[in-house]
Amino acid sequence: MDKMQRAVRDIHITDAYHIPKSGKAEVHPLSRLLVTILYIFIVVSFSKYEIAGVLGMAVYLVVMGIWYEISWIECIRKIWMILLPVSLVGIANPFFDRAAFFQIGGITIISGMISLLTLLLKGIFCVLASYCLIVTTGFSKICYALRCFHLPKELITMLLLMERYLVIFLKELERMLQAYKVRAPRQKGIHIKTWGAFVGQLFLRTIDRADIVYDSMLLRGYTGGFVGAAPVFSWKSSILYVVIWVGVLVSFRLYPVFSMIGKLFL
Repeated sequence: MDKMQRAVRDIHITDAYHIPKSGKAEVHPLSRLLVTILYIFIVVSFSKYEIAGVLGMAVYLVVMGIWYEISWIECIRKIWMILLPVSLVGIANPFFDRAAFFQIGGITIISGMISLLTLLLKGIFCVLASYCLIVTTGFSKICYALRCFHLPKELITMLLLMERYLVIFLKELERMLQAYKVRAPRQKGIHIKTWGAFVGQLFLRTIDRADIVYDSMLLRGYTGGFVGAAPVFSWKSSILYVVIWVGVLVSFRLYPVFSMIGKLFL
């Protein structure tokens, strides 16, 4: 299986995650979005040395992973290209922040290492929380939640179309790569001299496909925004979902669990 086929398969697997499971009440997409925004806001609010507090925020990811049976190892495999630059944000901290933070068995841990690990955890937790929102809610329902915020309908339409036709774009790119390999069977990858022509041809194909899609939309009565049916959800479950998670996240922000546990053993 080549990279394009693997990417298409991963998209289909991600889409299958947010199918409601039997016995689990459906929560309003707006509730999930609000909790995710609150979670990211709380995670980034910790100072660069509060690594214990940031570790406590992992409770949200653990619970969501268990409840919705999300494989975080598979998740990291899919989004490692996003996590890599996030992980390199504070790479220079140990070289500039050389003050001693604490000692373990005669080994001095400097403040730069703590700030580096804190920034690393913040970035990873925020990315994983966003991924969790996508796989548990679905992109179309997230757009519905954004519409509840009264965002411009043109922006929401653009996001929907980008997500909906991403698979078609990847399959078109796969056909172009296969055609190139037939014409250059002994060549590994695309020669640098043909990069411009290849990208230009892909751009022209994208424009042609977009014209066809837009004409089809007009024939079906498109007037500037999609009018879809509201998702089926339970108000009680949605309100309870927000109340519980707001209480848990705020409590973990005000009372860092790992710091309190560490003080008990000191």
